[in-house]
Amino acid sequence: MSFLTLSVLLLVIAIGTYFQTVTGFGLAMIVIGLSSGLELTSVPFIATVVSLISLVNSAIALPRHLHHIDWRIANTTLLGIVPSSVIGVVLLNFLNAQAASILEFLLGLIIVYSGISFALRPKQRTKESSLKSFFGIGFISGLCGGLFGMPGPPVIFHMYRQPMEMAVIRNMLLLMFACTAFTRTFYEVITEGLPTETLVTSAIAIPCVAIFTLLAQRFPPPVSPTTMRRITFISLVIIGLGLMYGSVKSMTFMF
Repeated sequence: MSFLTLSVLLLVIAIGTYFQTVTGFGLAMIVIGLSSGLELTSVPFIATVVSLISLVNSAIALPRHLHHIDWRIANTTLLGIVPSSVIGVVLLNFLNAQAASILEFLLGLIIVYSGISFALRPKQRTKESSLKSFFGIGFISGLCGGLFGMPGPPVIFHMYRQPMEMAVIRNMLLLMFACTAFTRTFYEVITEGLPTETLVTSAIAIPCVAIFTLLAQRFPPPVSPTTMRRITFISLVIIGLGLMYGSVKSMTFMF
């Protein structure tokens, strides 16, 4: 990776980190979406980098808040997440080799879905969903995490509808994202190993993530939460639509 490409990638990671800090989501979607749309690197490469960054962040933040986790729901959801994360990685490697355009279209589609989902404020349920629904959402989220390194959209939308305290929801999601990142990273390590470039890029990115997290906490944007939410929604949809357009254009040239 050239110095210019790495610099742009770090800028994208910084933007994603800032958005994540002020909105509560968006790191994986923005980083993977922009880096793919700008053709900075491949989806498998940046998905692995994002997973490693997520592991570091979770290792720092999660241990102090384990008492907030509802383990009955968490374990059921993880039963769906863990195996489907591996399936997602296998499918990602197959699609990247056989049909890069299809992979790019799927990535764009899930980012558009994410933007729309988060733009809508989900109404909170009066009663918890069934354990079967948590397993199903976990399976879908793990598949998204394995494929694209971003398991967030389905499970976040589902969790935020539950009649739970915010602290419980946040830490449950942190645990699930950490498990997804660990599963896909562990699978890659035992099957193919992690390339030196991936480790180096992740090591360089970690201080960037830490710095921009602190900056976002200290200097939040001078806009209302509603405006910030709309900005994030528009950004994600533009990224996703751009990827979908590029993939359709590529598939048209193939035929």
